[in-house]
Amino acid sequence: MRLPGTLREFGIPRLLIAVFLAVLFGVAVATHMDLRGLISDSIVRVGRNGILVLALLPAIQGGLGLNFGLPLGIICGLVGAVISLNAGVHGIWGVAMAAGIGVALAVPVGMGYGWLLNRTRGQEMMVGTYLGFAMVSMMSVFWLLAPFKNPTLVWAIGGRGLRTTLSLGGIYDKVLDRWLEFTVAGVRIPGGTLVVFGGLSFLTWLFFRTRMGISIAAARSSTRFARAAGISDERTRLQATVLSTVLGAIGIVIFSQSYGFVQLYTAPLLMAFPAIACILIGGATVTRATIGHVIVGTLLFQSILTVALPVTSQVIQGDISETARLIIQNGMILYALTRVGRA
Repeated sequence: MRLPGTLREFGIPRLLIAVFLAVLFGVAVATHMDLRGLISDSIVRVGRNGILVLALLPAIQGGLGLNFGLPLGIICGLVGAVISLNAGVHGIWGVAMAAGIGVALAVPVGMGYGWLLNRTRGQEMMVGTYLGFAMVSMMSVFWLLAPFKNPTLVWAIGGRGLRTTLSLGGIYDKVLDRWLEFTVAGVRIPGGTLVVFGGLSFLTWLFFRTRMGISIAAARSSTRFARAAGISDERTRLQATVLSTVLGAIGIVIFSQSYGFVQLYTAPLLMAFPAIACILIGGATVTRATIGHVIVGTLLFQSILTVALPVTSQVIQGDISETARLIIQNGMILYALTRVGRA
C-alpha cells in the first residue's frame, strides 16, 4: 500500500520520463558511446537553462500561473547584452553589465506587465502568451532600427540593423562555464554557471521566507485571508511579476554566455515553453512550485534533449529527438493545465 502512494506523490509522468531517460543512458552504454561526454553536456545544459526555469517560480507562487510572458524578461536581458557588446566590455564584466542593464529594464517592464495581469485576473496565462508574442514582434522592428554602429553587430551590407545571431567569441563566450570549472571522473562540471544558478536559487528560496515572500505565498493561497491580514493581493502579484521578469533577464544573459551566441528577432518567441515544461516535469503545478521542482525538472528535461539525439542517431536511421522534445514539452504543459485546481 505504501508504494502506490509514493508513486502517486512522485507522479506518473515524471516516473515515465525518468525511466525513458534511464533507457537512453542504457542504450548509450550498450552501444559504447561517450557516456562521460553525454553527462557533461547534460550538466552544462542544466546550468545554461536553470535560471530561465527558476524565473517561473515567483509567478507560480504569486498566483499568476505559468508565466508564458517570460519573453518580456528575456528581451530586457537581450537589450542589456547588445548594449554591453556594443560598448566592447569583455569577460565577466561584460556579463555583469549585460545582466545589470537587463535588470534595470526588467523592473519597470515587470511593473507594467504586473499591472496588466491585475487588470485581466483569471486570464494571466493567455494574456502573457499574446503579450510575449506581441513584444517579440515589436522588438524585431527595434533590432532593425536600433542606432548601433559596431561593425561586428550590424549587417555588413548597408551597415544598419543588428544581425540575427551575434557571436560572443573572444568577448564573454563561456566565461562563467570556464570559471571554477573542474572535472570529476572525466565529467566536466561548469562550476561558475552552476554557482550562479545555485546562488540565485538559494536567494529565491530565502526570499520566500522573508516577510514579502510569505505575503506573496499567503495571497496566492487565500485572497480573503490575505485581505483580512492587511495584505494587498494586487501588490503581491505585482511583486511576483517583477521578480519573475528580473530573473528572466538574468537567465537569458547566463544562457547566452554559455551558448556562445546572442540570438535576436524571433528567437525568444517560444523560449517560455521549454522552461515551463522543465518546471512541470519536476513536479510543479499551476498553483505550486518549489526550488526542488526547478532543479529536478531542469535535470530531467535537459538531459533528455542532450542524450536523445546521439542515441537515436546511433540506433536508428533518423533523429527523433525533436519529436520526443515536443511530445514531452507540450504533453507536460497540457497535463498541468488539466489539473488546475486539483493541487
